[in-house]
Amino acid sequence: MKLEVLAKALKELGHPTRLAIFKRLVKSGYQGLAVGVIQEELAIPGSTLSHHISSLVSAGLIKQRREGRTLFCVVEYARLQAVISFFQDECCSDVET
Repeated sequence: MKLEVLAKALKELGHPTRLAIFKRLVKSGYQGLAVGVIQEELAIPGSTLSHHISSLVSAGLIKQRREGRTLFCVVEYARLQAVISFFQDECCSDVET
């Protein structure tokens, strides 16, 4: 993963509201959650939620899908795993065994 891509993902997750949204979406699994459910559960005004979701989408951390009139948000688990792996792969690399 390129450092610029990782930095963008971490920047977006560095905001408390976006982190709360992302954490809630991670719990929902691969089916994701309707935007209205996120708004209700986290008590975030619609325009504010839309702004934060757009930031997470632009960082590649979530994607959206429409089912009829309902918009769902789903975590991009491959990107999440890449962020986690970036740090795990570096763990203790300077330590001689």
